Amino acid sequence: MIYNLFTAKIRRIGTSFGIIIPKKVIKEQKLREGDGVQVSILKKKNIDDVFTGFGVARGAKPFKRDRTDRY
Repeated sequence: MIYNLFTAKIRRIGTSFGIIIPKKVIKEQKLREGDGVQVSILKKKNIDDVFTGFGVARGAKPFKRDRTDRY
């Protein structure tokens, strides 16, 4: 399974809502009209929350090397 993360806005289509898949993604995934796709929803705010969790734990002291001659 190939994942391709992109950002899209929800748009009104008649009485429903939909998203537009960018042309670049369509070409990369070789999608055609009528193809079935799986969609996972992650709100933009939630994506930002996930990435702020990486790195130093909140409240923890930054890592300090005991040997500066090594990387």
